Amino acid sequence: MNKTRFHIFFLSLFVILAQAKTEKPNFLVILVDDMGYSDLGCYGGEIDTPNLDGLAENGLRFSQFYNTGRCWPTRASILTGYYAQQVRRDKLPGIKGGGGRSVRPAWAPLVTEYLKQDGYQNYHSGKWHIDGKVLANGFHQSWRVNNQGDFFSAKGNQLNDIPFNAEQATENYYSTTATANHAIECLANHQKDHTGKPFFHYLAFIAPHFPLHAPQDVIQKYKERYLRGWDKVREQRFARQKKIGLINTTLSNLEPKVGPPYVFPDAIKKLGPGEIDRPIPWDQLSGKQKEFQATKMAIHAAMIDIVDREIGRVIKQLKKMKAFENTLILFASDNGASAEIMIRSGGHDPQAPLGSSKSYLCLGPGFSSAGNTPFRRHKTWVHEGGISTPLIAHWPKGIKAKGALRHTPAHVIDIVPTVLKMAGIPKPSSWKNQKIPTAPGKSLVPTFASDVTIQRDHLWWFHDGHRAVRKGDFKLVSAKNESWELYNLKTDRAESKNLVNQKPKLKEKLKNLWNDQVEEFKRLN
Repeated sequence: MNKTRFHIFFLSLFVILAQAKTEKPNFLVILVDDMGYSDLGCYGGEIDTPNLDGLAENGLRFSQFYNTGRCWPTRASILTGYYAQQVRRDKLPGIKGGGGRSVRPAWAPLVTEYLKQDGYQNYHSGKWHIDGKVLANGFHQSWRVNNQGDFFSAKGNQLNDIPFNAEQATENYYSTTATANHAIECLANHQKDHTGKPFFHYLAFIAPHFPLHAPQDVIQKYKERYLRGWDKVREQRFARQKKIGLINTTLSNLEPKVGPPYVFPDAIKKLGPGEIDRPIPWDQLSGKQKEFQATKMAIHAAMIDIVDREIGRVIKQLKKMKAFENTLILFASDNGASAEIMIRSGGHDPQAPLGSSKSYLCLGPGFSSAGNTPFRRHKTWVHEGGISTPLIAHWPKGIKAKGALRHTPAHVIDIVPTVLKMAGIPKPSSWKNQKIPTAPGKSLVPTFASDVTIQRDHLWWFHDGHRAVRKGDFKLVSAKNESWELYNLKTDRAESKNLVNQKPKLKEKLKNLWNDQVEEFKRLN
């Protein structure tokens, strides 16, 4: 970086931080569930997402942002700033029976605890999947969607940690809309009761997680769109991604031998002749299979379409209360699109309209591969398809770039340090009489001014036996019970050219780094 650019960068950063200091910023962290990297229009997709596309057009898109590959570990990381394994929210190898979804150590509060002490009002709407009750973790209001098996029922949900009477739900109840309604209500009450106070809102939609449920009129909008097949959808999305400069890689190959991560053969039978559990070439499918698979993708698209509409309503409320300009909106997905195929909850009625409450459908590996374009694998794996997510950052008061891309590798562990930096809150050295270990995340605030690379030693993953570590441009990764693979992500995020035999010393170095991190995390448990 030359002297002129150096001075411009730090001047821009100073201006951003100075603006944030004069008036505490608000935060709206939006998380969706099981959405693929390429599903949004602004990431190459064909689904109608004008509101999110608008945030991207007037803010930033991160091209190399990562989650943990699964729902509950990502939620632990996004709200604590630690890897889930550090706070007992995902398993570590070699620890029998513990760590999966255990109680966080006392030194690991959610970011809301720090914000609350600084005068922030904290709100939660949607999925929880974190240990403990919501209000006991620094939130002031909560709509907790426990019903993840039926988007058309509020049964089992909680309002401020108290069971909600589902009979009070509206006649046309739909989970995504109800979640946005609660968010809008919280924001409206904030304006009325807490004028002048900043807020943090964690808006966690269940969609587009299975079961694939959506109103029939929205499904109908996409009914014909996916009959072209997953091969063609992947090619078209990849072409758009290349055109906008989002990625620098080849398109990964479909993996016809890789099906769902967990096998439920009875579910395949119950779902009928249209179901298929492998991403084989589209032209090899029967007519029934093509129609069934295209309809599943149409429902997935409808769910994302509705999420976008509801986010538009939340944005409208922010503008109405004149909070939009000083609210950092962050949007991401908790993992990649899902290859899972199963039947839970109320089961699946083959005679019911697909996408209705009596049906139970999952996206499956074919269109999941399209959702994760241009990457390999799916949710639960830690290949790029499982852990890559869009990240949109929008903050009119502090982000002056419009429609810009940011290419630094970053991770959900970076959200907490970003929020604390912007809020001007120094992290304490201890909590509840326990020393707080150094967190691995880095503030993303410097990227708001320019496309800089956040300096860090490495990024690390482990879930369900899948392992990975990234240092610089090189990533060492292995699927469960399989050998290590080595890729140069600078040009090969498709993970197609395995360099493990060409660079044995680098492989050993990264393997040792991965193992050292495991041992360090074990000491915290």
